[in-house]
Amino acid sequence: MAREYPRTEGFTDVTVLLPVMNETYSLVQTVDTILGSSKKDVREILVVVADKTTPESLAEVEKLRARLGDLIAVHKQTLPFLGGAMREAFDLARGSHTLMMASDLETDPALVPKLIEAARANPDAIATVSRWVEGGGFHGYNSVKLASNLVFQKLFALLYWTRLSDMTYAYRIFPTRLVQAIRWEELRHPFLFETLIKPLRLGVRVIELPGVWRARTEGASQNTFARNFEYFRIGVRVRLAPPERLLREQQGKAA
Repeated sequence: MAREYPRTEGFTDVTVLLPVMNETYSLVQTVDTILGSSKKDVREILVVVADKTTPESLAEVEKLRARLGDLIAVHKQTLPFLGGAMREAFDLARGSHTLMMASDLETDPALVPKLIEAARANPDAIATVSRWVEGGGFHGYNSVKLASNLVFQKLFALLYWTRLSDMTYAYRIFPTRLVQAIRWEELRHPFLFETLIKPLRLGVRVIELPGVWRARTEGASQNTFARNFEYFRIGVRVRLAPPERLLREQQGKAA
């Protein structure tokens, strides 16, 4: 009999994942906005730092930890790149649900209450933000990248037989048991796409909520336009893989 992913019966609290590289005031604004609206539902904010995290960003992280105490947990990643950081953070999450977002305000922290409510109402599903549905949008997005993004979304929605409109915007809340059960592969930014397509192949229900993407106002993105083509590789590979091979042998343990 084919193995299935572990189910989640209810929402109790959320672990918020925030990778930090060169963010300062945007990190603080993200944390304060989340806690201003959803503190009662937040078990922890897990900040992931790297060797390349700037001294200015590390100083802001320490200020947050001094001010907020146990609400702020800090992890220094050992696997490389953004995907490596999030893979390690998934295994460390302690909430019933895990919220993946950015610390540079490209993921609007004001949407956190809506994501939490979606998880509370649908604890066994993934709730993800879409820039392409009514009420969503892009501010400051390169026109060539915008057209390429739309074509990509249409192509992979067809390939995966889904009506989802935005499979690459990595602003989503997951059942923690689910993300700790999946065998993750990617280390760079294509990991963000992987976090949606593998659950889709496992039959996980995905709910879309509208949201607006706004270009960051500090620091520089660690992703490059050329690297976006790597998304095709993982997209095709996962589509062809038997679903049972997407799960770890020991669920909840590092693979």
